[in-house]
Amino acid sequence: MRLRARKSIYLPAALAGLLALGACASPAEEEPGGEAETAVPEGEEAGDENGEAGGVVRVVSHDSFNLEEELFAQFTETTGYELEFSAPGDAGALVNQLILTKDSPLGDVVYGIDNSFAARAIDAGILEDYAPAELPGEAADYLIDGGNALTPIDLGDVCLNVDHEWFDENDMPEPESFDDLLNADYEGLTVLTNPAQSSPGLAFLLATISNFDGDWVNYWDDLLENDVKIVDGWSDAYYTDFTANGGSRPIALSYSTSPAFTLDDDGDSTTGSLLDTCFRQVEYAGVLAGAENPEGARAFVDFLLSEDVQGAIAESLYMYPVAPVDLPEDWVAHAPLAEKPHQLDPADIEANLDDWLRTWQDDVIG
Repeated sequence: MRLRARKSIYLPAALAGLLALGACASPAEEEPGGEAETAVPEGEEAGDENGEAGGVVRVVSHDSFNLEEELFAQFTETTGYELEFSAPGDAGALVNQLILTKDSPLGDVVYGIDNSFAARAIDAGILEDYAPAELPGEAADYLIDGGNALTPIDLGDVCLNVDHEWFDENDMPEPESFDDLLNADYEGLTVLTNPAQSSPGLAFLLATISNFDGDWVNYWDDLLENDVKIVDGWSDAYYTDFTANGGSRPIALSYSTSPAFTLDDDGDSTTGSLLDTCFRQVEYAGVLAGAENPEGARAFVDFLLSEDVQGAIAESLYMYPVAPVDLPEDWVAHAPLAEKPHQLDPADIEANLDDWLRTWQDDVIG
């Protein structure tokens, strides 16, 4: 089974001023929000006898929001609200566009802001507080500063993946840590993605900052000296360069869930995740300030926390739900979350992200 590329490009503009929100949108963002799509159960009108309300809820998301249409139809049938969707881009482009259009919001509710950009969105005032009646599982642990501007919906870990078969065939031990990548035995074996263009790449950069603190630049210099390859996006790294898919590098940046999709005929995974290298990503939903339909927006946030949606997240979005629902057997066996993932305070990310990216570009890549 081929994994769907998710959030592969997050900052299409050049690094110089790439996060300056006063600048014009890049060519890929000339039409903020893109063309809206409407989801309504076929043959039904919104606000029918089963519905509780009427009107439209405009959902703005990143470009990898791919729940089953049946779930959206269920929302309309239950609430009476039709749904319109727009996707300005990945998580970074999403937040930038929402800030740029703050005075004329792109929609009523947003899904897909992650913890790398959450503080930026909150500080910009684009969100209205909303506290669902009950947060499932350990969702409350992922609230930003304990506030109600953003509601946690799902989470996942970005980690290095290794090709078990390649290491077995070459009679080599697999790496286990960041430091192992600097070993001469692994020279030329790793492929990463550009943190200025790739959501996993940004997560890996943040993981190294979390792990090495002020010495992270030196670590990246050492990576490059050991012939680490850096490509633009996740699909390039995973499907072109990773030996598990016919490439030449048996260590590739991906997700902790990826090994659940590389099973052999016996049900064993041919790849694995290095859980000590993981960075925890959390995705949120929130009501947009100035929403035309705030009640509908709140209903959609509740819907994302519902048992049906939480139960579908793993196989639709390839993320872990925040609710304690049954997971696919392959995930239980081969796609564990890291017990101690690398994390950074969203406020620290917001305060330093521009500088970190410019430092990576100027001092690491040169």
